[in-house]
Order: sequence, then C-alpha cells, then structure tokens
Amino acid sequence: MTDLNAMGLSARHASYQLAELTAPQKNALLNTLADELEKNSPAILAANAKDIEQGKANGLTEALIDRLLLTEERLSAIASDVRMVARLEDPVGEEFDAKILENGLRLRKRRVPVGVLGVIYEARPNVTIDVAALSLKTGNACILRGGKETTQSNAAVTQIIQSVLKQHGVDAAAVQSINDPDRALVAQLLKLDAYVDMIIPRGGKGLHKLCIEQATIPVITGGIGICHLFVDESADLSGSVKIVENAKVQRPSVCNSLDTVLVHEAVAAEFLPQLADELAKSAVSLRLDPASQVILANHSIDSQAAQAEDFDQEWLSLVLSVKVVADLDEAVSHIRQHSTQHSDGILTSTLSAANRFVNSVNSAAVYVNASTRFTDGAQFGLGAEVAVSTQKLHARGPMGLSELTTYKWIGEGDMLARS
Repeated sequence: MTDLNAMGLSARHASYQLAELTAPQKNALLNTLADELEKNSPAILAANAKDIEQGKANGLTEALIDRLLLTEERLSAIASDVRMVARLEDPVGEEFDAKILENGLRLRKRRVPVGVLGVIYEARPNVTIDVAALSLKTGNACILRGGKETTQSNAAVTQIIQSVLKQHGVDAAAVQSINDPDRALVAQLLKLDAYVDMIIPRGGKGLHKLCIEQATIPVITGGIGICHLFVDESADLSGSVKIVENAKVQRPSVCNSLDTVLVHEAVAAEFLPQLADELAKSAVSLRLDPASQVILANHSIDSQAAQAEDFDQEWLSLVLSVKVVADLDEAVSHIRQHSTQHSDGILTSTLSAANRFVNSVNSAAVYVNASTRFTDGAQFGLGAEVAVSTQKLHARGPMGLSELTTYKWIGEGDMLARS
C-alpha cells in the first residue's frame, strides 16, 4: 500500500537538503538529467508505448492519446527544455525591497523555495519531467500524481530522475511519484497539509473542482483554456488566416490551442471563406453562428450550426467555433462571458483597438497579432512550466521558476560584526 504520510515526511526532509544546494549544484544535476533522459529514451518510449496501447484499449479520445504520446522528437525537446532550465538564472536567494527603518533595522526580502509541491495531472507524462526540473531548480521537493493513463511512463521517468538525484548525492525523495491508481490517494494528498505546501492540478474542470473543494492546502488553478482570437476590421486578413490556422491546427489537443474565432462583421464576408479554405486542408470542423452560416453556406468545409454550449467548450481537437460580431465591444463582451482567462488575442492594424483590447480583456495572457499557442513556459523563455495559472493571486500564466518561490523577510540590527 502507498503510505502518503511517509512520502510526505520524506519529501519534507528532502526539501531541507534541496534548499541548501547552490545554483551550480542544481544546474549540474539538471544537465545530467537531460543527458540521462536521452540516453534512456528507448526504455521511456517502450514504457510509453504500453500506456498508449492500454489507453486505446480503454477508449481514450484522440486528444488524450496525443497528450499521452511521447516520441523521440518530443523527448528530445523535453530534454532541451531541462537544459534551458539549467541555464536560467536561479531566483532562490535573490534579495529585493531592501530598506532601513528610522530605528536602524535593516529589512529586505529574500526569495526562498515554497517547500513541497503536490502536482496532480492526467495524460501528460512530460509534466513529470517539467515539474521535476522546475522544482529541483527552485529547491522544492515534489510529490507527483499522474493519471492511470501514464502509469508506465511516469514510473520509468521517475526511476531515471531518482537515479540522477542519487548520483549527485541528493535524497531521491526529492521527486516522488504516486503510481498506485487508487483514486482515494488523491483525496489524501489534498489533505496532506502537514507536509505539502502547494497543490497544482493539471487537468479538466472536474479535477480542478475536486481540488478546490477538498484541499486543505493552497491550490493553484489553471490549465483549462477556452481561447479566443478576434479579427478586427483593420486586420491584415491573409496574415490573420495564418495566425488562426497556427493557433488551431499546430497542436489542437493542448490548453493554449484556439477554440473560438470572432470576426468583425465588416470583414467577415471576405475573411471567412479564406479561413475556411485554409482550415479545410487540415480537416478542421467549424461550429458556425447564424451570420457565419450564411457566409459559408456554399463552402465545402465540414461545419454545423453552433449550439449555445459550443462557445463554452474547450475543444482539444480540430473543431473551431466561429462568431461574427458587430465590433470590438461585442468581441470583448463575448470573451468576458465565455473565456476561462487563459489566452485571448486581437488581430488588428489599429493601435487604439489593440490598446483597448489589452486593457479590457483580463486573461492571464493577452496577444496582439500573435497565436495563443505562445502561452507556454518554453516559448516564454521560462524553460518549462509547472502549470498555466488562470487565477489572480500569487501567479498568472505559465508558472516558471519565480512562481515556485516565496519570500522571507530578513531583519538585521546593529550588533553584527562586519569584516
């Protein structure tokens, strides 16, 4: 049986050791990890193939299968992300907001690790590596609970991570994975506040709701993306077609892929046929509001009338909702009603429209003339991400190194001997 209390206690003790590691020590560990991931890629991919086979037998959707899949190329990219994390500046130990009070007390804040992270996720074995790398760089221990879909992959990757930790004289309990599929363990982890300092769920609405309702530990929510792009009347239409196509087609199964395109009525008749021509090449299916149905009535692209609930759908597949709007105000109003505050953008040539959109849309990432697919830790230069936070406290958007630290106040009187 899995003893979560023992895992928590071990993680807490490991976090004390991690907090004392120097930046060079942590970087060396991460570079070794990247090397070992590539060296052991056949074993990792073999384990992943077993998860894929089981997932197909269990009827997982194509979107979940894609999230679950590791390839030589994807694993190489993950290893590169680990090396990028190693190259980034270590935020731990950074001091800021220094001041001297009138009574002579010297005050400053210093960045320190959070402590122990509990991360719960579904069919994303890359998360195991991303979280481990970011946690180790910031001196945090972590307890990982992947979905039953990733059992073989996570076990293989965790074994490699723990082997690297031992090579560098670090407690292997710094990164632990709960491989027991018993769902009761999730509920226990959410209440392990004696040892775990932060819970980060990466999954669907059900998982987030469970964590918010049951956790006795602070929860960072996010990762659910109903993402929008608004094509303004002044937009470069051919360029807009390319951006929308990228946001929808490049990797439709992830949270930063596009779900709804809003089109200004002044350019809808010209823009939508161009967009449909391009998206048809990738077998995208459209969900059309009445106005866009009229415009595309004779087009060969697969489509159907949009239902009200379609605009609240994170598609995670080659499906795109389309709505014609009267102006920027209606576009913003639609986004406020339907967005999950993940990633939303405007395609425009007008600076005033861009500024109004950025000021009015309160999402974690807001784009002007760019794809929503950029909302990613690696794309943002963070190396990787532990999650994409859509809440407003502590962290927003891709959570990289700084977001996995907290700070302590340091106060000094005047009795220290200074040499």
